[in-house]
Amino acid sequence: MATIISGEILPNIPWQDKPADCWLPIWRYSQNPVIGRNPFPGMARIYNSAVIPWQGKFKGVFRSEDTSARPFLYIGDSDDGIHWDFQREKIHIHDEDGTPHDPYYAYDPRCVKVDDTYYILWCGDFDGASIGVAKTKDFKDFIRLENPFLPFNRNAVLFPKKIDNKFIMLSRPSDSGHTPFGDILLSKSPDMKYWGEHRLVMQKGGQGWWQGVKIGCGPAPIEISYENDEGKTEMGWLMFYHGVATTCNGFVYSFSAAILDHDIPSIVKYRCGHYMLTPEQPYETTGFVDNVCFPVAALTDKDKGRIAIYYGCADTVVGLCFTTIDETVNFIKAHNELSFWDKDEGKF
Repeated sequence: MATIISGEILPNIPWQDKPADCWLPIWRYSQNPVIGRNPFPGMARIYNSAVIPWQGKFKGVFRSEDTSARPFLYIGDSDDGIHWDFQREKIHIHDEDGTPHDPYYAYDPRCVKVDDTYYILWCGDFDGASIGVAKTKDFKDFIRLENPFLPFNRNAVLFPKKIDNKFIMLSRPSDSGHTPFGDILLSKSPDMKYWGEHRLVMQKGGQGWWQGVKIGCGPAPIEISYENDEGKTEMGWLMFYHGVATTCNGFVYSFSAAILDHDIPSIVKYRCGHYMLTPEQPYETTGFVDNVCFPVAALTDKDKGRIAIYYGCADTVVGLCFTTIDETVNFIKAHNELSFWDKDEGKF
């Protein structure tokens, strides 16, 4: 039996029980999409967005594109994690000295609480696609931090707690275009300013074609305990990630999960060779970019082991899906397929 260690008891987590005809470990919310097209006047699309628990309710940091089609970050609030009230003004950010420092554009945000601070990470422009970071404690005042890496990079997310008193960030170094390659790497920092000790975590590929072109991390890793193949209980990190296949009609984005070592999370203990969710529904297969299921945020209820995942659909709308820690861990182990240097620390 697997359990969620860190996180909150979240009795109001969005939830639907698993349909009887669903054989995969992840199932969709029956009323998807939870955020549709033209969510409020002047806004064309919201997708690939972050959601967190906030004061007994829910807060969202949303990738939002108005009719200029340029992405910025907006805040939203919800009582139930499904119905949202959006602020009409984008997030404004300043440097630590108070100088305004809004990004030129910002997309695919993750929001992670570490200690008493919320960190927002996004992809923006720094002479090309690169990672931007800001911090807040109240979602009113946003302080810009130094860019952690040189361009080009995408899909950054923090672990929700420090390891050996260091912040841990996952990212996907890339190129300046549509990134027809990409592996997941890990970096460490004592202060969220200087980053080093870079490690390779996972590479694309394996026998599963769904992740044969590139991979990228999704929500913040979830601290868990689980039973390993020797029947012993150990701790680890559950990481949902997307994988991309290429077809004669273009890319297809699906997602699945892996379990990382607890103390040295650049070591992969189990990695699922099969996808858990792939574009099938019309809102996933048809949109601004067809055939995309892109996981960005996960809510967890450690009391009942429930997980609710928010994912972008076809670069157009927001979908919601569900799983449990037992369903996910069992599926990963049943379809385990470690590739290349997964078992290693990734220190070259």
